[in-house]
Amino acid sequence: MENLQKGDKKLLNAWAFFDWANSVYTLTIASSIFPIFYSALFLSEVKTVEAFGMVFKSTALITYVTAFTFLVVAFTSPILSGIADYVGNKKNFMKFFCYVGSIGCIGLYYFDITPEKIHLSLLFYFMGLIGYWGSLVFYNSYLPDIAFPEQQDNISAKGFSLGYIGSVLLLVINLAMVMFPEYFGFDISISETIRASGTEAEISEALGKAKDLASVEAMKISFITVGIWWAVFSQYTFYVLPKGVSSGHKVTKAVVFNGLKELRLVWIQLKANLRLKRYLTAFFVFSMAVQTIMLVAVYFGEEEISWGGDSEKTLGLIGSILIIQLVAILGAFLTSRASAKFGNIKTLIAVNFIWMGLCFYAYLMKTPMEFYFAAGFVGLVMGGIQSLARSTYSKFLPETEDTTSYFSFYDVAEKIGIVIGMVIFATIDQITGSMRNAILFLFVFFLIGIVLLFRVPKEEVQI
Repeated sequence: MENLQKGDKKLLNAWAFFDWANSVYTLTIASSIFPIFYSALFLSEVKTVEAFGMVFKSTALITYVTAFTFLVVAFTSPILSGIADYVGNKKNFMKFFCYVGSIGCIGLYYFDITPEKIHLSLLFYFMGLIGYWGSLVFYNSYLPDIAFPEQQDNISAKGFSLGYIGSVLLLVINLAMVMFPEYFGFDISISETIRASGTEAEISEALGKAKDLASVEAMKISFITVGIWWAVFSQYTFYVLPKGVSSGHKVTKAVVFNGLKELRLVWIQLKANLRLKRYLTAFFVFSMAVQTIMLVAVYFGEEEISWGGDSEKTLGLIGSILIIQLVAILGAFLTSRASAKFGNIKTLIAVNFIWMGLCFYAYLMKTPMEFYFAAGFVGLVMGGIQSLARSTYSKFLPETEDTTSYFSFYDVAEKIGIVIGMVIFATIDQITGSMRNAILFLFVFFLIGIVLLFRVPKEEVQI
């Protein structure tokens, strides 16, 4: 590929196109079809699984594994990004994580909860999750390399739009496969004996079971489609993006730990900036609750809401995910308008109050309509709080050319917050046997976050 200059339209579009490739993971696997498939593997009312020498509640186990993955990402991303920058081959790192994630998605086809296969199954789940978040570290780091500051907002928005369109497109196809497996070549036939001598009720029940099995098989095929989509559509991005400036340097021990040293320097500098320090503390607290709810929402809906039947459950859960995605765009816009009128901190405080109310509402809701209502509000405040939290942090940064280190610190803080939030949620779920108790407890973090936001000074204060 010819060397394209920074700001070149073709280069920018190729970068944004990676969102089209990788966003299918978050929507199809992380947010919708995999949680439904995972639950379908447990036939009894008591959903437990043996792993690592212990017996876990099904939702608690997957939450613990997710938390562990984010812990790995939090500690490895600053090290790997520092190495990539030093030796000038960030595209190779991005490729590596992309293919790890793609293989992990395809491997989910073989996911099984039996004691002999559960550990390999969880490894595939881990690979998909770490592949997505690991590749994202290097993908985001390309932005200042390929776009001028005045181009970055627009091309980031274009990437988001492409990711949304691509992921919804594949999800709709996968949903059609799951809901109407017979039209996609999946076998829903029943034995001739039942068809010939069974009662109408027996035939109907047999057909229902056959369709459910076909739907599960369709879910497994959807994991393969995600892996292939991710790997194939990434090729255009990899073809156009530059490898990076090759330095010829060898990786030494000092280079390996350079990223962590930079984070330590940011931590020292934060102590001298009271406004930024207090804001980051508040962000750390409320973000752990927000991210935890977003990651467990479908598992909660699957387990705690009375859907009536498997087909209604599948359609309802994926429908609620689409509601969240659509409303999130409106939420980000409304939050932006509110922050322009009332200020960032006041708007964040108001949004945290809404999240706190949602925790109480989630504890009480039982019907699909109540879940749809909650999904709408989650979407409304989800996009808004994420975009506003990051832009507020950007506004509070001191005058510095090393914004990369500050945002690396921000990302690591966010990931560690996710780990803590997920571990607390999984532990309460495991001990009490109810996700309702776990999600109710999260209101404490929003309350603390609100108190801490009130303590953020209006002006920058050096100490």
